[in-house]
Amino acid sequence: MNRKTFRLVVFLAAISIGGILFIQIFWMDKAFDLSNKQFEHNVNLALLNVTSTLCEINQNEILPDPIEQLSSNYFIVNLNNKIAPELLETILKSEFQKREIAEDFEYGVFDCTNREMVYGRYINLKENTISTPASSTFPKLNKDAYYFGVYFPNKTSTLAGEMWIWGFSSLVLLVVVVFFGYTLMAIFRQKKLSEIQKDFINNMTHEFKTPISTIALSTDVLQSPEIINQPERLSQYAQIIKKEATRLQNQVDRVLQMATVEKNTISLTKQPFNINELIDQSIQSAQLNLTNGGQINFETKTPDATISADKVHLTNIIYNLLDNALKYNESIPKVDISTFSEKDKVTITVKDNGQGIEKKDLELIFKKFYRVHTGNLHDVKGFGLGLYYVKMIVEAHNGQISLESSPEGTTFTINLPKS
Repeated sequence: MNRKTFRLVVFLAAISIGGILFIQIFWMDKAFDLSNKQFEHNVNLALLNVTSTLCEINQNEILPDPIEQLSSNYFIVNLNNKIAPELLETILKSEFQKREIAEDFEYGVFDCTNREMVYGRYINLKENTISTPASSTFPKLNKDAYYFGVYFPNKTSTLAGEMWIWGFSSLVLLVVVVFFGYTLMAIFRQKKLSEIQKDFINNMTHEFKTPISTIALSTDVLQSPEIINQPERLSQYAQIIKKEATRLQNQVDRVLQMATVEKNTISLTKQPFNINELIDQSIQSAQLNLTNGGQINFETKTPDATISADKVHLTNIIYNLLDNALKYNESIPKVDISTFSEKDKVTITVKDNGQGIEKKDLELIFKKFYRVHTGNLHDVKGFGLGLYYVKMIVEAHNGQISLESSPEGTTFTINLPKS
């Protein structure tokens, strides 16, 4: 599947999931709204019957539009006469049970003679327990008539609980969305690994092809009968074959080594040594690759920087950092390396004047096989294993490595414990 088709499939899948989520939320909202309207309708009918019964007992006429809904869970009923709380409670219970309203409620009665609220009771219809004093304060309204109020404190939670089937379906849908997201992440990760693997194979092919071709050409020259009479030329081509064979062997060893190097499987042979001496040796090896007046400067702020570590691996990581500083440089290379020793650790910094690393590559620079994209250019050799190896070795020694980069250059900082 090419990149364009893959993106189209991912886009359509995301649109489908988004559409399902929208429909689910839409119908949940509609269902809740319908349940709410049904509840309010039943309450209005029940309160209308309560009003009719009270007016019939008091021999009063029903006021026009006696029921007012002040909020989604608070209703008041206007009357022309006094209201007996005990009688009101009995009638309210009866009418609510007829309408199958099992929601807990509170009621309060306003007496316009004393202009005060006579509080009623909190009633639990589900458990049919003894009524208790009202737990909430009913607001005092600017009215001259008698009225009583009915308040449903748990209305929203009760209606939501009755929609359990919608909650279950939403949970199932959420699981599907999470699974889809995880699958999508796995696909992206697998695709990225596939691209990295492809780049690695291309780089490896390019790296191996050059020394093999050089060896093949040198062998053809050595097979020529005239080469026996030219000892200097014979020695020159023999050295070329040896150099390219060594280079090829080093590449193979690096690939085989990195295939098994992981943080928890690295075998370290630790011994005490002065890190400054090791850096001096690495600089001498790296200076063989210096051209065009490049230079490597070494400064130590602590002459005695003895640590206990694997000398071979640390030599490799110092050389890798120096080699990268020289390779990835379009101008005259200048590398500054320094060490600083503290009580329990040694700090090593390697600073170059190269082109720097872009911000988008900084988080990936230590990944296995990752190389900064340079288009189709192959002027800098490598498999993308060097910095991965450096990070693994540093962490295997319980150390830390960090970097800072700008267009003026890159600085690597390594902190290693002394013991």
